[in-house]
Amino acid sequence: MATNRWRLDGQIALVTGASVGIGRAIATELLGLGADVLLVARDEAQLSATANELGDEHPGREVRHFAADVSDEEQRREIFDWVEDLGTGLNILINNAGTNQRRATMDYAEDEWRALFETNLFSAFELARFAYPLLTRHAMSSIVNVGSVSGLTHVRTGSVYGMTKAALHQLTKNLACEWAGDGVRVNAVAPWYIRTRRTSDALAQPEYYEEVIERTPMGRVGEPEEVAAAVAFFCLPAASYVTGECVAVDGGFLRYGF
Repeated sequence: MATNRWRLDGQIALVTGASVGIGRAIATELLGLGADVLLVARDEAQLSATANELGDEHPGREVRHFAADVSDEEQRREIFDWVEDLGTGLNILINNAGTNQRRATMDYAEDEWRALFETNLFSAFELARFAYPLLTRHAMSSIVNVGSVSGLTHVRTGSVYGMTKAALHQLTKNLACEWAGDGVRVNAVAPWYIRTRRTSDALAQPEYYEEVIERTPMGRVGEPEEVAAAVAFFCLPAASYVTGECVAVDGGFLRYGF
């Protein structure tokens, strides 16, 4: 019987930053398509609650979780020690974990900008390397990196965040070319403003919110589920000839002219 090109039955997906927001939405989307998920996030209590809730919502699927801070090199290794110990294998890696501190370029302390690189970029690089031996056991596996429009154009997130996301997009292209022959597809999404806990403070400022909406042709901010749908597409067998791509989930923001 032919594989359903629009399903992920039998596949195992690891999602970082999975307890809330976009990460949780991605996990939910993948579960709905038939995948089993391995959830990683820093907050043990929130992560455990999310895993239990998703398990209740998808009783036929496996939902496992591991609390770890992906900005820490040793904890990154511990994540894949855990995956290896599970013995489930791995088909999909979603590098979603990210953070930001908005500062003028000259106002960053060294520990602040280095922490942003560790979380947003170096974690994805190392987790992809750790995942590689598992992903290459299959004829076709997938990595999806959650980037940002700030890695493609200037937005008011601060230069460091923009640098980390631009580098993440470039990592996506390089790995896509380097690992294509090994059956690993690598793609990225670049969201604009998405309604999450992390964006709530900025979007709560009426004047700023109006500026965001004025620059967004669709006239609204996005929802986590809309990013999750784009991520899930890249993981599907239906996307088997797509690699090295970065798709903006931005309501038209990047295409807006005067």
